[in-house]
Amino acid sequence: MPLDIAITIQLALAPAFLLVGIGQFLVLAAGRLGRVVDRARILADILPVEPGPEHDGCVRELRLLDRRMNVISLSILFGTMAMIAVCLVVAGLFAARHLDMPLTGVTTVTFVGAMGLLILGLVTFLYEIRLANKAIHVRSDIVGGPRK
Repeated sequence: MPLDIAITIQLALAPAFLLVGIGQFLVLAAGRLGRVVDRARILADILPVEPGPEHDGCVRELRLLDRRMNVISLSILFGTMAMIAVCLVVAGLFAARHLDMPLTGVTTVTFVGAMGLLILGLVTFLYEIRLANKAIHVRSDIVGGPRK
């Protein structure tokens, strides 16, 4: 029996490292979300009351920031769900060993689901980065000419 537990712990080690990696991804995404929220608050505070080009520019940027917040939140949701699925894989490994039940099918499906959720989280994160790059611009009078 002690050997069974040791083998199960060895099997659970790889998913544990995966949890660390996903956790770091979530820290990164949460940091980006915080920065976007801070920028939106600053813009909302300086939003000109009078309609005009400055007002319209601030509103455009606020809309983009709102979209980025939604995308980052979705990425965090997928990452968190992936972590939960990986935790279920680890729990399934121990339950299968302890209960002497073949849960390989359930564990496999759960692990594949975790990978799918992680992929969705990373794809939405990549999309948010693309949105952020669209918002970054340097005035043409500084760089000399239109942006390519």
